[in-house]
Amino acid sequence: MLKVGIILGSTRPGRNGEAVAHWVRDLAVKRGDAEYELVDLKDYDLGNLDEPEHPAMGNYQHEHTKRWSATVSSLDAFVIVTPEYNNSYPGSLKNALDYLYAEWTNKVAGFVGYGVDGAPRAISHLRHVLGLLSVATVSQQVGFSLQADFADGFKPAAAHEDRLNLVLDQVLAWASALRPLRV
Repeated sequence: MLKVGIILGSTRPGRNGEAVAHWVRDLAVKRGDAEYELVDLKDYDLGNLDEPEHPAMGNYQHEHTKRWSATVSSLDAFVIVTPEYNNSYPGSLKNALDYLYAEWTNKVAGFVGYGVDGAPRAISHLRHVLGLLSVATVSQQVGFSLQADFADGFKPAAAHEDRLNLVLDQVLAWASALRPLRV
């Protein structure tokens, strides 16, 4: 069975992403078509990139990097939950991506964004960086508006569930297709 990590890309106190990531995981698990795991960057205490060698070498010195590497290595695919801060994704997510190299290769990612208008620029920037890490990205995405979907707590419109299912369908199809390259 494929393993999909739902990466919560914000570590900010009071973040909206926690509710979004749980929503993604809860709906994904109901599908029963893969193993879904919530991966909260806050749990890895990565701090600013502090490894003395280039990530492509895979020679990690710090325990937090080794834990992060083991988690990403164990996954076949990702759904990245990201806010949009100043027209891009948060530094915590960029830092987490930069910590590793080979662990990302020949995997796939889908996106769930949130912000003033659904995080389209953050997701666009992520697509570019993930491409450099040899991560395929799917065309479908989910975007939550702070005004419409968080007006009184996180209450997403029903149409977002349909959109998430399209993202997950594409992620699983690509993860299956790329599996021979990861073996």
